[in-house]
Amino acid sequence: MVNRPIVTGLSPKEGPPGTRVTIRGEFLGSKATDLVGLIICGCDCLLSAEWKSDKKIIARTGAAKGKGDIIVTTRNGGTGTSTVQFRAYYETIGPMKESAVWIEESPMQSLAWGRRSLAPTGYIQEDPLGLSIEGNDKKFPEDLRDIFPDGSGDLSQENFLPGWFLLENHHATSFEDLKAGLSYLRRRVESQKEGQLSFLKSNAGSVMDQLDTLMALRDRVAQDTKLYGKDQVKDLEVAIQKSIDASHELFKDVLSRKEKADATRAALSALSRHKFLFCLPNSVEKSAARNEFDIVVNDYARVKNLFGKTEVPIFKKVLEEVDLKILGIRQQLHGKIKEMPQGVEQQKKLVKALISLEAQQAGTSVASRLKIEDPAWDAIEARAKYLEDTFLKSYDQYTGKEGTPESKSRNDPNATPVRVQFCEEMTEIAASQFPDLWRLGQAYFTGELRGAGQPKPGNFKRIILTVIEQFCSYLKAALLPAGNQRTLLVSTMKGLPTWPASNLSLNYLITWLPHCLRYVRVSYATLIRLDLPGEALDIVLKFIDELRLYCLSTILKKANEKVKKLHEKETWEFPVADFAGATGLPSKLEEILTEAIDDAQVICLTPEIRETSLLEPQSDGQREMSKRIQELLGTFCGVIETLALQRSDEDPQQAPMLSQLIGFPAALLQQQISGGTDKSWGSSITWEQRMLCCLSNCIYCNKVFFPKLAGLFTKHNYPVPSIAIENSRSTVNTLFSSLLDMYVEHKSDPLVGTIEPSMYIGRFQWDQVGPSDKLSPYAHECCDNLVSVYSEIFSISPVLLRPVLEPIVQTVAEELARLMTCVQKFNVNGALQAKVDINVIRDAVRVYSNDTAKSFFVEALEAIPQVAESEDRIQETVRQIKNNMRLQLMCLQVVDP
Repeated sequence: MVNRPIVTGLSPKEGPPGTRVTIRGEFLGSKATDLVGLIICGCDCLLSAEWKSDKKIIARTGAAKGKGDIIVTTRNGGTGTSTVQFRAYYETIGPMKESAVWIEESPMQSLAWGRRSLAPTGYIQEDPLGLSIEGNDKKFPEDLRDIFPDGSGDLSQENFLPGWFLLENHHATSFEDLKAGLSYLRRRVESQKEGQLSFLKSNAGSVMDQLDTLMALRDRVAQDTKLYGKDQVKDLEVAIQKSIDASHELFKDVLSRKEKADATRAALSALSRHKFLFCLPNSVEKSAARNEFDIVVNDYARVKNLFGKTEVPIFKKVLEEVDLKILGIRQQLHGKIKEMPQGVEQQKKLVKALISLEAQQAGTSVASRLKIEDPAWDAIEARAKYLEDTFLKSYDQYTGKEGTPESKSRNDPNATPVRVQFCEEMTEIAASQFPDLWRLGQAYFTGELRGAGQPKPGNFKRIILTVIEQFCSYLKAALLPAGNQRTLLVSTMKGLPTWPASNLSLNYLITWLPHCLRYVRVSYATLIRLDLPGEALDIVLKFIDELRLYCLSTILKKANEKVKKLHEKETWEFPVADFAGATGLPSKLEEILTEAIDDAQVICLTPEIRETSLLEPQSDGQREMSKRIQELLGTFCGVIETLALQRSDEDPQQAPMLSQLIGFPAALLQQQISGGTDKSWGSSITWEQRMLCCLSNCIYCNKVFFPKLAGLFTKHNYPVPSIAIENSRSTVNTLFSSLLDMYVEHKSDPLVGTIEPSMYIGRFQWDQVGPSDKLSPYAHECCDNLVSVYSEIFSISPVLLRPVLEPIVQTVAEELARLMTCVQKFNVNGALQAKVDINVIRDAVRVYSNDTAKSFFVEALEAIPQVAESEDRIQETVRQIKNNMRLQLMCLQVVDP
């Protein structure tokens, strides 16, 4: 809180006008410029005041009379108080008395011949009404000369008007008192009207004394005439003349001093009356040094109004000096307008001051020395250049950090990467400084800051577009890879900035890109509130769309990386109850896709203010989404293929297919039995079982997952990437065919390869076969092997029975046809046995026989010679054999689901 000044001491405490007094007190200002007012006994003494400290001031008193307070006024503390008073009086001045100032003489002091009486200087006229003037000390508020233009309130003047006198001396007197005063005046007038006789009667003694005095005077004159003659006063006249000459000689120095004092007083009076003009050169310089340019403008306008047309030489000389000072201040203002950084309001204030000073100084002799065409436009260009330089400085600062130890922690999730710091810095600069540039331009075009020049709307539009383009270009260089950066519509930069190359991990991109997008969107919202033209906003919007698209691509790439690692998470369990053989791999893919789409919806797919949908038809976003989804599904197909083809020495080995002469392995039978009931093998699963699971996953994806995937996009109201899904479906079908051929080949080759050795084991010949009602060993073994393959497939996925068994059965039929065709000779029993074997095998695999397999079975039967009256016998034997093998044949007769 600022304390008010207080005067507590004074030395001396009384004296005539011009007395040098020392004032002491508290809070009298911290410097000389703080003292703005000093009143002693009602007189302004600021001109003679000399500030010494905050407790001491020296000054000279003015032409005051009586007691009064000493009031000090400071710039910060305001008007103060006083605990002491000064008594001012007029000192009687004699011929030899030196005086610092001249005292004006009252009319009663002047006598003829230049003589001055020693009577008191004050003359107080008696009030004609006999009333007191208490309560009428205050001056009448209005100028009486306006009310009575031809009158006067002086009793001695011919144009005396009672109304003027009453308003001047008794405006606060009550009406009853005025009536009493009128009665008093009437009595005095009546007393003066009494006759001379009455006057003589009342003053008879005085009249007699006067007559005696006159008689004595006549006698004395008669005596002097006798002594000195008739010319009695000649000597006296000569003496007086000598006295006058001596007095003139005596007072010559005094009178010259008086004339000099009069001239000094006149000069001081002129300085006092026109103190504002004479102090203006110094005051405007001080105000400019304190950046108080509004005071400079007001003072200059005031002095131009008061003295602009003066013909007084001294005034014209001072005005020329003021004009030179204002010229320098204009130059100073023009420089300050371009100084940055500074607030836009301060800049507008400086521009207004410069325009005002330039308009006021127009037409003067110094106006042509400095010509500033458009200070407001210079301010706009300075602020735009400062904003561009700030962008460049920030860019250089952060690109210099790239590659330093400070940036090595960019993959650390707890450390903010350099690029992200740069994005935060750039968006903060744009959100805080660009609105100032726009508001300055708006003030310029609305006329608030317009000078004599015409506005430049096209140039301002270019400046705005350039700043926004640079803002987006710097952020593109930092946030988008070089391949994703697109040239702006209107580019004024010499070259697009490039960020130092560095490998950015997907974890970094996923973590920080949404953060950067949020900052850019906040800056964009700030620009929207400024009501910028659509062309400028579209530049930022285009960059936001590119950043959103890159975020979407990054999210899907991250999901693709997760899909690549799915083979590590395969547990070979069957969580899908309504689709046997499908593992949890597709469900994990669905979880990854769902998570990716949800993240994309939150981060980039949900449009904000003025943004459009990123997945509009035929848009870059839709093409990017389709491309990444196709890559992701292709990666998933690659995972399935990797799992199917991945083999190692540590995998459990399936028991080989052996001839019946050695026997069917018990371990294989136990594995098949347990495999049919268990739904999870963990690490004990064989390669054949993994192959079947992968084939089941392919069928599941084709029939269930891909249609379900379309529903996932429909659920979020996004367009379904039909082309990507269809291409992925084709990839899955191709993979399924490839894996199926591999599995069929793996199963059919050893199975078919055992038929011929088993057929001719022990030097067997078809022309040496004896009578038999049983199935041949090779045929029995072939059926058992087919049942083994069937059981392995059925334990994993019954859906694969027909796709796998049909080609195997076709291969078996082809091999049998070949073997039968190659037999050179059959005896009757051999022919019967061969027909029984072929018929039993054909009937056993009839469900899984295609047309080609059936034709091979027919070809095999046709290669066997016909035996007369043997058909019934063959059918009976086949029926008995099938009845004995009904357990094996029953599983092969079950139709696949």
